[in-house]
Amino acid sequence: MHGLDANRLLIGSLKLRQKKYFKIFVLVVLIFFNFRYETPLHSSEALLSPQENRNKQSFVSKALNISGNAVVTIETQRRVLASNEGVFPPGILNDPYFERFFGLRGFQVPRSRIEKGQGSGVIFSEEGLVLTNAHVIEKTDQLIVGLSDGRRVVGNVVGEDSLTDLAVIKLKAKGPWPTAQLGDSDNLKVGDWAIAVGNPFGLENTVTLGIISNLNRDVAQLGISDKRIDLIQTDAAINPGNSGGPLLNSVGEVIGINTLVRTGPGAGLGFAIPINRARKIAKDLITSGRAKHPMIGVTLSSNIKQKSNFLSQTEDGAIIKYVMPNGPAEKGGLKVNDLIISINNEKTSTPADVVQKINRNNFQSRLKIKIIRDNIESIKIIKPIDIYDLQL
Repeated sequence: MHGLDANRLLIGSLKLRQKKYFKIFVLVVLIFFNFRYETPLHSSEALLSPQENRNKQSFVSKALNISGNAVVTIETQRRVLASNEGVFPPGILNDPYFERFFGLRGFQVPRSRIEKGQGSGVIFSEEGLVLTNAHVIEKTDQLIVGLSDGRRVVGNVVGEDSLTDLAVIKLKAKGPWPTAQLGDSDNLKVGDWAIAVGNPFGLENTVTLGIISNLNRDVAQLGISDKRIDLIQTDAAINPGNSGGPLLNSVGEVIGINTLVRTGPGAGLGFAIPINRARKIAKDLITSGRAKHPMIGVTLSSNIKQKSNFLSQTEDGAIIKYVMPNGPAEKGGLKVNDLIISINNEKTSTPADVVQKINRNNFQSRLKIKIIRDNIESIKIIKPIDIYDLQL
């Protein structure tokens, strides 16, 4: 009998130990999964109701709350003269036989037609000033600006600059106006979020998301030779009608003005003008109606060294290929085939670097340009002048 009781006690003790070890095992497993998947057992997110989860905003929504209401639609209208050349032979419309045969008696060939266009813009001042692209408002006779709250306002062109493809419009009505927050494009890094807002194909307030793919993209690399800008490259979708709209960062600040999208080979690449450059150009346009662009009067090319009959490589620096007669460069002693390696003690690796550093210096001071000529380094002091003065 005593042996039976002892067995029962032993079995009971083993069961208690099993339960204890089982609890310890379960606790260890839970702790493991908690650290493995970084899901807190008592996370506040896990305790949120479905309604509370639905009410949570993404960073894109929060960014749009900051500057989204300042994005506008720009509708343009201009009268284009019609040309009859190539449609009918000269004088044939006045020929009575031609009129009788085709039934064109009294027919009047239209002398002009109305051409309409559309783009985007962003209000950046409480005074009702709008930043957009110059090509959006080029040669327009009438501007109608559509706001996110449904208002439609006539706009006047304050100034435009074809070299940077930027323009400023003034709204002809009383505010208040929603305004966007301008960021600092110098602080951008490749991989940062990019939010493009605009009105592609007339679809208002369209938002696309991507990242900053590249910075300081030389516009010449895109086959565009009549502009003077370095661009932000993004994979956020930018389509016709997006032109002039803002590129936002993750906190809703404007970091660029959307300007073009690559079509054909390489389609899907979007580009924007850095807001720091746009801010300076806008200030010039507001002050004087045109932008100022510092120039020294040279044409540059990359420094390509021939390694063999078939191979070549690009080395640091920019080679001067042309010097404008009586321009700042010639007066300062620069010559064709000089290799520019630095400006104001900052290294220049490409022609784009040279242009960028001249732009940043603006007209503040003379440029200290270090060159290599016949394997000898020297420094030339050049005072830049406005590009429009060079053209006189």
